[in-house]
Order: sequence, then C-alpha cells, then structure tokens
Amino acid sequence: MGTLDATIVAVALPVLSPSLGLSYSEALWVQAGYLLLLSVLLIPIGRLADARGLVRFFLLGTAVFGVFSLACALSFDGAFLIVARCLQGAGAAFLSATAPALVTTAFPPEERGRGLGLNAMAGYLGLMAGPPLGGLIATHAGWRWIFLINIPIAIIVSAAGWFMLGAEKRDRAAVAGRSSGARPPGGPQSSRAVSGLDWRGSALLGALLASLLVPLIFVPFWGWRSPQTLGLLVAFVVLLVAFVLVEGRVRDPVLDLDLVRHNRAFAAGNFAALLNYAAVYGITVFTAVFLEVAQGYSAQRAGLILLIQPTFMAGLSPLFGRLSDRMGSRVLATGGMLLGAVGMVQLATLPESRAAWRVLLALGTVGIGMAAFSSPNTSAVMGSVKRSQLSLASGFLGTMRSAGQGISVALLGAIAASGLGATGGRVLFLGEKASKAAASEFAGGYRTAMFLAMGLAVVGAAVSLVRGQPTELHSNHEASERRGQ
Repeated sequence: MGTLDATIVAVALPVLSPSLGLSYSEALWVQAGYLLLLSVLLIPIGRLADARGLVRFFLLGTAVFGVFSLACALSFDGAFLIVARCLQGAGAAFLSATAPALVTTAFPPEERGRGLGLNAMAGYLGLMAGPPLGGLIATHAGWRWIFLINIPIAIIVSAAGWFMLGAEKRDRAAVAGRSSGARPPGGPQSSRAVSGLDWRGSALLGALLASLLVPLIFVPFWGWRSPQTLGLLVAFVVLLVAFVLVEGRVRDPVLDLDLVRHNRAFAAGNFAALLNYAAVYGITVFTAVFLEVAQGYSAQRAGLILLIQPTFMAGLSPLFGRLSDRMGSRVLATGGMLLGAVGMVQLATLPESRAAWRVLLALGTVGIGMAAFSSPNTSAVMGSVKRSQLSLASGFLGTMRSAGQGISVALLGAIAASGLGATGGRVLFLGEKASKAAASEFAGGYRTAMFLAMGLAVVGAAVSLVRGQPTELHSNHEASERRGQ
C-alpha cells in the first residue's frame, strides 16, 4: 500500500488538482506532506514498536492508513486532502517501521535474506503498478478510487493480523518471565523496556528531518539560493548538532547513537543505503523527462520503457535475498551498487537520436544492481542489531531511504535543469513543453546528472565494502533463551 500510494497519486495529480481547485503549491504538498510525515515518524515509531509490540503497531498503522485513505477519497477541498495525506503518511510510517522487523523475527537467520527479499519484491510491485494503475483509475473510474482501493487491502490485512496479536502477547510474556530470572545477554539495553519516548529528542529529530526534506522537495521551484532553501538548510545543520548533543546526555534516547558510532555494519549499511537512493531514485523521474523532452517519445511509450527497471527489481529481489543467506551481504550489495553505476554510465552516454534498446539495457542494468543491493543490505542492517532494536533499525533505514530520495530529486534535478533557467522546474515536474534549444540543454544536463549518480553509486560501493561482518545479536539472544528453557 505504501509504495503503491506514493506513485499512484503522482500520476493522478493532473486529474485530481482541477477537481479540488488545488493551487500549484497545494498540489506539491499533497505529495510532500505524505513523505514528510512518513520520514519524521519512522524512528520514534520504531522505538515504541520495539518496546510495545511489532504486530500491534503494524496493525495500528494498517488501520490508520485505511481510515485516512477513506478521508482522502472524501476530500472536498485542497486543505482537507493535504491534512488527510499527512495522516496517511503517519500510517505508512507505522507500516514501514515494523514490516522489515516482523519479517526478520519470522524467519531464522539463515533465511532472513529470503524473507526480506520477498518483502522488497512487494514494495517494488507497488512501484510498478502505481503509474499504469493510477492513470487507468483516474481516467475511467475517477480520482477518488485511487484512495478507495486501499480500504479492502487494509481490512484483509487487519483481519489476518488480528490473530497474530495473541501469539505476540504470549511470546512477550514468556520472554518477560525468563528475563525476570536472569538477564539475557546483550547488555541492559536488550532487557530494558522503554518506559517512555524521548519526546525532546523526537521533536529535535522531526524538526531536523523536516528542515532537510522540505527544501530538497521544493528546491526545483525555490532555487538553491532562495532564502527559504538556504535558511532551512542552515537550520538543519544547527538542529543536527543540537540533536547529537542532547541525545548524548539522555539515558534512554530516541536514537541510540552508539549504533552509528560503534556498530560498523549498521553504520555502513545505512550510509550505503543513503548513497544508493541518492544515486538511483531520480533516474526514473529524469529519464522519463529525457525520453519525452529530448527524444520525443509519448508519455505512454516512455512509461512502458521505464517499467523495465522495477520489473527487474521486483523479480530478482527474492533471488538475491536467498543468495545473501549463503554468501553474506558485502559482496552482493557492493557488486549491486557497482553494477548500477555501469547502468548510469550507459544512461550518461545515450545518443541524441532514439535508441530504445540502449535505454532498456541501461535501466535493466540499474534494476539488476538495485535488486542485488537492496535485500542483502537490509538483511545485514537488520542482523546487526539486538532484537529489542529491530523496529528502530528498520525506521533508521527507512529514514535514510527517504532522505536519499529527496537528495536525488533535488541534486540530480538541479543539474539536469541547470541550462533551462527559471523554467527548469516547470519543464521537469509539470510537463511544460520545451523548445528545441531547451531540449538540447536538458539532454546535456541529464547526462551530467547521470555521471554524478554514477559517482554517488561508486562511493556507496566503497562504503558497502568496508561494512565488515555483522554480529547476529538478536539471533544470539534467541539462541540463549532457547538454551535457558
């Protein structure tokens, strides 16, 4: 539901906006509000879910997502839709923070990559289905149905998951009973329940993420030198310093900074994910514009060409997940980023004339590289923390993904549109027609952006290479509990 809703709404905005009388800035906030709440809440919700039950928080997120999908469908003006989308993003944060953690606990360590590969496949299927499904629904059934289709999914998942609550309560009670007699290994953090959320740290974290993501989302229209962009980026740096200082003094912080300072597998896996999404995410957006503006493809044909990348990502993620169970994550994740870099070089050297087979080859290469990176890297990150920190790890990884996506669109977009002047953002994101000279300028900027994406992917591969071998902390904990039974 989460990935489907992100892409399906983007396609339907041209139909939805006139119906609700959305201004241009309001249409942007329909997307930005969802992404912002999702990103800001991932880590605090992950912290709470680790202490109070993964299944409970997953089902709560499903319910919130379903309820506010209905609210979005019933929207009567732009402001109502934006608020409903923000709250829908909050529901998505519950789901994103808990889903990988649930998969990690459901599969034994030697099969964890396989499980997370299936989980990644589901996400990529949502990305694939969103654009064609959104166009079909908005054209033939009305835009409200792009939100209503979430409701039966939410009902089915809630009904199926309800029966898991009892099992989770019994399991937590059993663990608590064993822990009362002897402290489990892994130190006090693994046995201590979170008595309450660190609200001061959570507020600082939310503010610093907002001050980063908002300018990255709006920089194509504000410009890099605008007071809004520069002011928010300066605020991000100040808030980041304040967050580190405050969290270093808190007894039970919202984010245990030792995970970043002393857990090399965790830190390298998350930093590699940030760089990977910064390199890859904008490729689809700007390749679509390149195909339509510079090479004259129709939107429909460009969309069909672009399906090749998520098709490989969805189809191969379970395979690479299973391989990571046998080979480990370092070789696959590093090789995946390098393979993606090869595809980006192919995109950077595309000719002015149409050559659909070269675009397909390049995007297919990026898709295979992304599949090789994603599941093994997620498996490594989730395997590097204690069981009591699984949702926190999932939330942190999701935050890196969101930040990387924002960086990708802002950075690659600024370079791709650098020759278009003040009209660059409108050509990129509103589909305005470009003159022949502007199309040529964009083609040159696009190629430079793809070379930059390649550089980011290579740096990410170097980070991935030094991750070391993770310690299966939560798995060792479980093994010790079984020996104590």
